[in-house]
Amino acid sequence: MFDFESFAIKITELCTQVGSKLLLALIIFIVGRIVIGHIMALIKKIHALNIADPTVSTFIISGIKIVLNIVLVLSIVSVLGVPMASVITVLASAGMAIGLSMQGALSNIAGGIMLLVFRPYNVGEYILANGAEGTVTGISIMYTTLVTFDNKKIMIPNGELMNKSITNFTCEKFRRVDLQFSTGKGEDIDKVQEILLKVMDKNPLVLKDSPEHAPFASIDGGTNEAIIFSARAWVKTSDYWTVYYELLQDVARNFKQEGISAPAVRLIQQ
Repeated sequence: MFDFESFAIKITELCTQVGSKLLLALIIFIVGRIVIGHIMALIKKIHALNIADPTVSTFIISGIKIVLNIVLVLSIVSVLGVPMASVITVLASAGMAIGLSMQGALSNIAGGIMLLVFRPYNVGEYILANGAEGTVTGISIMYTTLVTFDNKKIMIPNGELMNKSITNFTCEKFRRVDLQFSTGKGEDIDKVQEILLKVMDKNPLVLKDSPEHAPFASIDGGTNEAIIFSARAWVKTSDYWTVYYELLQDVARNFKQEGISAPAVRLIQQ
């Protein structure tokens, strides 16, 4: 005969046991998240990390956070009564499948480590990579974060960056501003060259301290309607865009003052 009372007692004991484990696991999760938050806050205040290269410090902080979360998950699994030996066995047997499904993630982690070792760019530098360009604001284990001139945030997987060419615009102390200007076919070449050199010489941000940094201006080709001139000026990397636009404006003003004509426009009748 079915003993309902004994069955009810066993169900109650089971629910109490499972419920207590679930409650304990929930408490551990909440407390663990709070503790991890405090630990990460303390780590970010460590003097050695603050004075270290931002590229290294952000990478280390990202790795520590992942490790702490893994420890929290394993603790919760242990509290729930799942034997660690069983967990390890399941993970080992599923390792190949997980590896295949996480090829992209593993590639990103490997890419992040390689970026940290070879350092093609650092936090704060302006780069062009994988079809996107912007200032590097963070390098984590998985992604590199860029912020564009118009304040858009771009996150690029590290694995893709290691397999593509990277142009770093700000890693060197000096950069060269290269500009081209077109004038009418009949203009005096020496006069135009003199105007270009004069404009660059008057700009205080253009470097003139050594022969290799001396401003340069010369004819650079032409068409049936125009003569093309090139102007080159060396500047500090931080002054690049300021000088770029100042030279464009100053040359245009001087051409107008000196009566330098623009290229002729050819009209074709059909």
